[in-house]
Amino acid sequence: MSGLHIEPTGQVCGARVTGLDLHEPMSPDLVAELRAAWVEHAVLAFPDQQIDDDDLERFTLAFGPFGDDPFIASVPGRRHVIAVKRAADETAPLFAENWHSDWSFQAIPPAGTCLRSITVPPTGGHTLFADQRAAWDELPADLKARCEGVTALHSASRAYAPSGFYGTADKGRSMDIRPSESATAIQRHPLIRRHRESGRQAIYSTIGYIVGLEGTDEPEALLADVYAWQTQDRFVYAHAWEPDMLIMWDNRSLLHRATGGYEGHARLLHRTTIGDTEF
Repeated sequence: MSGLHIEPTGQVCGARVTGLDLHEPMSPDLVAELRAAWVEHAVLAFPDQQIDDDDLERFTLAFGPFGDDPFIASVPGRRHVIAVKRAADETAPLFAENWHSDWSFQAIPPAGTCLRSITVPPTGGHTLFADQRAAWDELPADLKARCEGVTALHSASRAYAPSGFYGTADKGRSMDIRPSESATAIQRHPLIRRHRESGRQAIYSTIGYIVGLEGTDEPEALLADVYAWQTQDRFVYAHAWEPDMLIMWDNRSLLHRATGGYEGHARLLHRTTIGDTEF
């Protein structure tokens, strides 16, 4: 694609993409080039994109169907857009501060997530990404052997059940979270996942949504050892937000989490998920 420039971050994953206007429709060739870069780098950041929710939805649909976003109300007039927001004076615990892969508790979790900045605080608010491909590649042989053939039990119960972290006792939050008993449902996924497009293996998700393991006689010890390994700083890319920025990331390859550090300032981003057709 003439004019398109993809610059790796120099960290474990991620790239910055310039030379295009996401307010305009994308050609099939451009989508294919961006998809290849997304699969390779796992996080793509598009700076200086003055787009709206129509553009965000069109961009999302270029890479797959919309994913289903449970437990969080969509913004008015948009079925597939949710607001990730925090008021300047908000004191509730930070949303999504623990490592996770979006909606891994679904039967077919989303392939990716798109997030566009609307209000960016002057400091803090980075999003951290842990590359689980690199974590698997460098996993010691003995720990790899312990992970082989293990199935993880995924559930949203700790977060979105009425008794969960964002349940009925969670007060004073800007985000419109809707806890439900349906969060107690369990889905089973392999602990080690092979990416359907790249063929690379990765550790899939973490203790935020994993409530148990099958295929091992040491579930708690294995989960603790994997978690300690997969979230090391050397596997982490720290993404600094800018105004008018869109990012997309690959939930099949990464964990992510939010960070604070912007007390006294508001923050607002709009999010969509890129659905998948199979695990």
